[in-house]
Amino acid sequence: MFILLVSMSYSQDKKEIFRNQIDALFSSIYSNPQEPGAAVLVMKGNDTIFEKCYGVADIQTKAPITPHTNFCIASVSKQFSAVAILQLAEKKKLSLNDNLKKFFPEYQADFYKQIKLRHILSHTSGIPDSRPRTDRHFVLYSTDVESCQYLINLNKLNFKPGTQYEYINTTFQLVYQIIPRVTGIDFDSYMKQHIFDVAGMNNTMYFEPDRNIPNMAHGYTFDKTKNNYVEYDYGEANFFASKADGGLYTSITDFAKWEMALRNNLVWTAKSKKMAYTPKIMIPKNAEYGYNEDTGYGFGFFIQQKPNKPKIVYHLGDNGGFTIYAGKIPSKDILVMFFSNRDDIDRIATADKIYAMMEQANWLK
Repeated sequence: MFILLVSMSYSQDKKEIFRNQIDALFSSIYSNPQEPGAAVLVMKGNDTIFEKCYGVADIQTKAPITPHTNFCIASVSKQFSAVAILQLAEKKKLSLNDNLKKFFPEYQADFYKQIKLRHILSHTSGIPDSRPRTDRHFVLYSTDVESCQYLINLNKLNFKPGTQYEYINTTFQLVYQIIPRVTGIDFDSYMKQHIFDVAGMNNTMYFEPDRNIPNMAHGYTFDKTKNNYVEYDYGEANFFASKADGGLYTSITDFAKWEMALRNNLVWTAKSKKMAYTPKIMIPKNAEYGYNEDTGYGFGFFIQQKPNKPKIVYHLGDNGGFTIYAGKIPSKDILVMFFSNRDDIDRIATADKIYAMMEQANWLK
């Protein structure tokens, strides 16, 4: 009994040291409680090791960030779209080897016959981001369908599908149209019924200009000329309105439920999870977005596998003033996330510091 109590005390001491370290880390980043900040959550197994919020969700109302504050999680939204496609593959409604011409016969070029669903989910399609940027109204307000219109008459690819990595939002926006073309159900309804409701994410939803999102945070950027933070989301940020690639609003509370649904195979099978968490291609140093040491891209997830280290599966999100990190170490049932509503945090460096703290606590062995 004495040995057991000593062991438990030591474990509690390690948790307390970790909590103090991580709080010091984020307190140094978000030192002013009247400025935009972040919601932070770390779980190990089923236990919440650390949960704390910093700063305000809305500068005008001074509403503080809480665990229930809904952030735009930007490109972290991509994993939800990827899981939906994997679900439909499991149900034999489609195949990851189906080509885009099957779903979009209106697309003119023959090369769409070579671009498969597995390519659009792994940023290996070769499709360039040629969305027109001269029309400011289009850049600010275009929807998923409008944003993809240029694909109808696209006449060249950047590379042969499947041979290179190039991060592109447009290919994930195609999921918005693929789901209703396959199921007869609109994208929002499918995602709610087959993804969010199954995971118990009752307060998660996609952005729409006229939709009331409860506990919604605004995104902000620092304006040096005004010497303060200014709103930077819908109406100010480029391509903010599309859904399937980056328009999901959720909280750290709901996202923790999502992780448990992924972990326990509630929204997919173990086979699909393994595919999603396995790199399809490594990310080169000259990549415009996403390079990290020893990192590749699976289906909707970045995967980092350093030598003699546990695999880290994660994604970043950047949309307006929102900067998001959602990562996990599946082999240890560890979840790390911090959702920020301002755009001045180095997420990879911050996440690496957290994982270093965990290693110091012997949680990664």
